[in-house]
Amino acid sequence: MPDRTPPSAGPIIAVRDLVVGFGEKIILDGLSLDVMPGEILGFVGGSGTGKSVLTRTILGLIEKRAGRISVFGQDLDTMPEAERRKLEKRWGVMFQHGALFSSLTVAQNIQVPMREYLDLSPAMMSDLAALKIQMVGLKSDAGEKYPSELSGGMIKRAALARALALDPEIVFLDEPTSGLDPIGAAEFDSLIRTLQQTLGLTVFMVTHDLDSLASACDRIAALADRKVVAVGTLAEMVASPHPWVKSYFRGERALARLKG
Repeated sequence: MPDRTPPSAGPIIAVRDLVVGFGEKIILDGLSLDVMPGEILGFVGGSGTGKSVLTRTILGLIEKRAGRISVFGQDLDTMPEAERRKLEKRWGVMFQHGALFSSLTVAQNIQVPMREYLDLSPAMMSDLAALKIQMVGLKSDAGEKYPSELSGGMIKRAALARALALDPEIVFLDEPTSGLDPIGAAEFDSLIRTLQQTLGLTVFMVTHDLDSLASACDRIAALADRKVVAVGTLAEMVASPHPWVKSYFRGERALARLKG
């Protein structure tokens, strides 16, 4: 596995005492979390508790009220704009539901980050887009299709290809298997694990899918009470005494799926 971040470097993402809110409503309150290099971290929590809010805050799409976020050991609050732009080239994002531009083909969607951050010829961008399409398991002709012509599973893969456009070191995935049937979800989990091992990626995956947590994730972080209340392996989650974590991982349906 390629290793672009030294093991001794510590967390590749470090969040400390984060506070995020909208108006008078506090969504995250004193949240702290480490994401380690080369792992797939599953981030789980109840609906509407702020899972996607954390991702968007790390990315700078939502303003925090307090706390500190560092990525690659660099404090995002103190970085000059030019350095921030360089750092953004080192991560890729797959938003929930894909968020593909409907007026662009799959290949053109994948080329969007290349046009923004790189100075490449049209031929080079075309070749790189074709490579990313192949990398995520889509047929070569998928590049010519528009999002409206794709199935749900194809949209997920196309969005993942765009997230990989700049050969990132970190990939953020927001509910990557939502809306997929069990077979499609399992195939996508396998793809994520294969890409992580092949490319040496660090993956931060927001999900509610127990199967994904069991099959794809190295560690899991649980969000409840507006903060991270448990972090560890699946076995450690199952053994957690926290009421929400216990109900999520040891409920009747959860135990049936995990045993299955």
